[in-house]
Amino acid sequence: MNMAAVIHEKGTPDVFKWEEWPAGDPGAGEVRIRHGAVGVNYVDTYHRRGIPHPWAVPELPIVLGFEAAGVIEAVGEGVASVKEGDRVGYAYPPHGAYSQSRTFPANRVVKLPDEIDDVQAAGMMLKGLTAQYLLRRTYAVQPGDVVVVHAAAGGMGLILCQWIKHIGGTVVGTCSSEAKAELARANGCDHPVIHTEGDFVKTAMELTDGKGVPVVYESIGKDTFERSLDCLRPMGILASYGHASGVPDPVDVIDLGRRGSLFVTRPAIMHYMADIDDYAAGAKDLLDTVLEGGIKVAVNHTYPLREIGEAHRAIEERRTTGSTVLMPFE
Repeated sequence: MNMAAVIHEKGTPDVFKWEEWPAGDPGAGEVRIRHGAVGVNYVDTYHRRGIPHPWAVPELPIVLGFEAAGVIEAVGEGVASVKEGDRVGYAYPPHGAYSQSRTFPANRVVKLPDEIDDVQAAGMMLKGLTAQYLLRRTYAVQPGDVVVVHAAAGGMGLILCQWIKHIGGTVVGTCSSEAKAELARANGCDHPVIHTEGDFVKTAMELTDGKGVPVVYESIGKDTFERSLDCLRPMGILASYGHASGVPDPVDVIDLGRRGSLFVTRPAIMHYMADIDDYAAGAKDLLDTVLEGGIKVAVNHTYPLREIGEAHRAIEERRTTGSTVLMPFE
């Protein structure tokens, strides 16, 4: 019997139901994975609530989730890249990760090295692949760059801070408390700024002699978006990859010109990683960086998968730091 966290309607965290759900047999080009750990991400709360997002949610009922790690227990016709018994991770549509087992496209799984266990993999695949394209492709961070990272103590923030430091950049990171500021500092954030006590724009400008930063990695949205634009140098990039405080107000393109020909983008993994070769290259870059010590994955919260509603509450109430991972067989 295969169990999963199913939603039959969109709404509060209470909509999740722990129910039997068919894992199915893998079709051509597919594998069936028995999950050892499942990642939960802030974007999942958008899908549960029905908030607009580049990733569309199929018809209900549905099992949400894009990220997990486990063991391949069956392969479909034509699959030669992996075999039964291989340990793999993934972070890409279709939905279905909030389950004990599921079928998934074989060309989207990533073989995991022995040094990275299922919990680590489930805590880093989506965030790590997102960080990879943000740092390498949306804006290619260079040694010496000063970069602003919002929610620096969150799962994405900690990975971004570490990776930017590994490249040789300087990080200004926003946080909501002193405890989170200390965590961010311990993970590569050079200048943590607590929202209620400091001014991240002032810090960014002081560090760049008033010139502004080349990029802001913006995940807060409405509460910080306008001030994030204030940080940028001419032709700088605001990469808005999340909106935890709400969707930002519409952008005035004339204002972007006045500010210095600024760029605003909403990068999404399904576009950056749509090409299989880009997906494979991004995953290799991520795993290599972890193995060489550039990133340490902080899985600070684990829940039984059946308690997914509580995990969503904790994330939405900003009670979490680092990554949150779900255990499907607890």
